[in-house]
Amino acid sequence: MSNCNSCPSKNSCKSQATCNIENNPNNKIKKIIAVMSGKGGVGKSTVTSLLAKQLNKMGYKVGILDSDITGPSIPRLMGLENERAISPNGVDIYPVETKDKIKTMSVNFMVDKENQPIVWKGPLVGKTVKQFYKDVMWGELDYLLIDMPPGTGDVALTVMQSIPISGIVMVSVPQDMISMIVAKAVNMAKMLNVNVIGVVENMSYIQCPDCDKKIKLFEGEETNKFLDEMNLKLLGELPMTKEIVNITHNGVEEISNELSETLNNIIDQIK
Repeated sequence: MSNCNSCPSKNSCKSQATCNIENNPNNKIKKIIAVMSGKGGVGKSTVTSLLAKQLNKMGYKVGILDSDITGPSIPRLMGLENERAISPNGVDIYPVETKDKIKTMSVNFMVDKENQPIVWKGPLVGKTVKQFYKDVMWGELDYLLIDMPPGTGDVALTVMQSIPISGIVMVSVPQDMISMIVAKAVNMAKMLNVNVIGVVENMSYIQCPDCDKKIKLFEGEETNKFLDEMNLKLLGELPMTKEIVNITHNGVEEISNELSETLNNIIDQIK
């Protein structure tokens, strides 16, 4: 059944007749943030994992919903690739928790091997994403981060229409920041009356190990113009460092003080 009264966009929604948000009364989630990108390979899942880890470090109760059904990477990034979710009654699903109590849900927790492909058509993929929100026993959370698949396809539409997200954090890399790819993703959110909180620019610069100077491979003038035209806020810039590269391979463990400071500045604008 539809539940438009629980939708944060109910007053501005243009399609309340098709609104199909369903909430689990057992869950109390204060804020839902979707992390999105125009295309793959920009570090969206890594940014999601870093934000979750930093929010947890700040004392918040955090969950991650991995909605990238055909290319899930959250289990590995959170060091949970060998874990499996349980559903004692065949209906309620219990998320897998990291050692520091970050709750996570991914399709890879429901298959025998993590490299087992998910060969599903769109409707089943969308149904699974809604199930991960509605049927998972998230309990009390301050933040639920949704790691979105790249692009503007079925899952993005399902998330924006079926989950009461508070806003979207867009992730891009410098050479794509001013492209139509980012514009398409932003314009999709605007069409569906979903707030785009801002953009995180990943791989923004490298830092000289001798003089600490930040070296940008792409100039920022066009980026600033694009952000102004799209009415977007640059939330922060993440460097290209060994620390972040290692996270991609080994998962998020400890976060350096320098990276923590950057993440704190981003989180301050998301709260």
